[in-house]
Amino acid sequence: MLYDYLKKFRKYFLFICDFMIWNVSFYFSFAVNHNCFSLIDHEVDFLKGLAILNLCFALIFPLFHLYDKLWRYADIEDFFYVGLASLASNFLFCIGSLIFDLHFGVRTFLLLCFLSTFAMFLIRFIYRIERMLDKQSLILNENQGKRMLIVGAGDAAILMLNEFSKSPNSGYIPICMVDDDREKIGRRVCGVKILGSTYEIPEICEKNNIEVILFAIATIPLRDKKRILDVCARTNLEVKIVPNIYKLIENSELSIKDQIRQVEVEDLLGREPIIFDSEKHGKYIKGQNILVTGGGGSIGAELCRQIATLRPKNLIILDIYENNAYDIQQELKRSHGGDLNFEVQIASVRDCAKLERLFEEKSIDVIFHAAAHKHVPLMETNPEEAVKNNVFGTLNLVTLADKYKVKKFVQISTDKAVNPTNVMGATKRICEMIIQDMDQKSDTRFVAVRFGNVLGSNGSVVPLFKEQIKNGGPVTVTHPDVIRYFMTIQEAVSLVITAGSMANGGEIFVLDMGDPVKIKDLAENLIRLSGFVPHKDIEIKYTGLRPGEKLFEELLMSEEGIKKTSNKKIYIGHPIKIDAENLDKSLKKLYNYSSSNNKYNIQRALMEIVPTFQYTPHEI
Repeated sequence: MLYDYLKKFRKYFLFICDFMIWNVSFYFSFAVNHNCFSLIDHEVDFLKGLAILNLCFALIFPLFHLYDKLWRYADIEDFFYVGLASLASNFLFCIGSLIFDLHFGVRTFLLLCFLSTFAMFLIRFIYRIERMLDKQSLILNENQGKRMLIVGAGDAAILMLNEFSKSPNSGYIPICMVDDDREKIGRRVCGVKILGSTYEIPEICEKNNIEVILFAIATIPLRDKKRILDVCARTNLEVKIVPNIYKLIENSELSIKDQIRQVEVEDLLGREPIIFDSEKHGKYIKGQNILVTGGGGSIGAELCRQIATLRPKNLIILDIYENNAYDIQQELKRSHGGDLNFEVQIASVRDCAKLERLFEEKSIDVIFHAAAHKHVPLMETNPEEAVKNNVFGTLNLVTLADKYKVKKFVQISTDKAVNPTNVMGATKRICEMIIQDMDQKSDTRFVAVRFGNVLGSNGSVVPLFKEQIKNGGPVTVTHPDVIRYFMTIQEAVSLVITAGSMANGGEIFVLDMGDPVKIKDLAENLIRLSGFVPHKDIEIKYTGLRPGEKLFEELLMSEEGIKKTSNKKIYIGHPIKIDAENLDKSLKKLYNYSSSNNKYNIQRALMEIVPTFQYTPHEI
């Protein structure tokens, strides 16, 4: 009870302690100078000096904000300011004494300065030591949670150690640390010893009976991060990650320990995230009427988020699925309030009449077309729906964009459109052909953006793996040799916006996504870093390639070639000449087949339009 009371009024309590220290220090200094602890015959000089001293103390100390600090977390800088405040107060006292003709002697001033400064250091240091002992007792009491090794001995690690000391029931006991700075090895941080480098993690974990690893390096190149995580994976221990320092600040409503997360696939990509200059490349969006189709989907919603920061005149979000549209609507209201002019339209891109009314009323300047059916296995068994939505939904938009003089049209495409082996990829390739054909005869600039698998998007393999691991397995991989290119949603959308700024018309833009990732390796690493042994604790089951699935994806067709741009991470596939008359005839035939839901003829028509469509017959 008394402790809680003192804690509540700690700044006033500390002020009183300092006040007493100054007065007692002056008394001893005065007495020593006069070789007598009795104040007889010196009362007047003592009281005058005491008044000047307390006035100096009251003026100087609050200026240094010494009573606004949390001394449980004090560092060298805080103690430096204590010394500085003490010296300043003593100097002012010396000046004041001379002004009032009080000659206390040099010995009095020196002794007063030493005693007062030392005593104030001491009480704060004792309080700080008590904090360190709390941490040490936490480390020694190993029955409170899992034995933890911390990777990194920097600011993020110190934040975590402070958090663990405040929360003794956190479930983790920091046992040791590793760091690649050789000068740190053998030293202690908050009582925890740094035993070696990241290369020695497996040996250190085994020797110290470690149960969990915490990756606590907030800023590190992704290649180095992947290397360290690969080393951690060899231990078959659970690995957790401290988020970036800025994310800790953004999520300040959560405690730091609550923000520790599982390893994500982004951590395993082994390349730096590709960052585009949105302000530079998004100038064409400012003050314009922007339409985003499929605006409630994973790509469409991120498009809306990034476009909202570029100050459009009006953002029109179009989606057939009202739940997703509602979610992004509420998110934009929360994040932008009245600063963003936007609206949600519930409609299908198949509904040409509804689209025409929208174009008539809204004077659209730029279109980002993200609405599509994209799930490969589902579209294999429902090819008529893929054609209706992907091909003729796009044709509706392209025709209206030309009719209503839209400035730019950016089509979201996929690497599955290159030499497609599935219906979804074939329909996306036809969409590319439609925009390249229309670009040749329209004032609107039509372009496509082609990228690989998007992490975190709806239907992505990674959430499936994580859910399977959570449920104890098995983790299902289609084939041990399947490889894929990966990118984040933020990267994909940044590419789309950047491509719009670079568009001259007819281009297909491709992102350099680094090296492809073997899906089997990805699954094994996620299992290991979740604290399990692949093929032992968690089974990996190979299910066979799904209908229309490739072992590897391509980004360009051989006839497209590749062209560099001013951005080293973006390439352009050379536009292919489209025979407009043949394309038009083939699309009419495809439309009739899809309208009558003739699946067999749809696939034949797709092969006719896309000669590189490598269709493998299977049961529908």
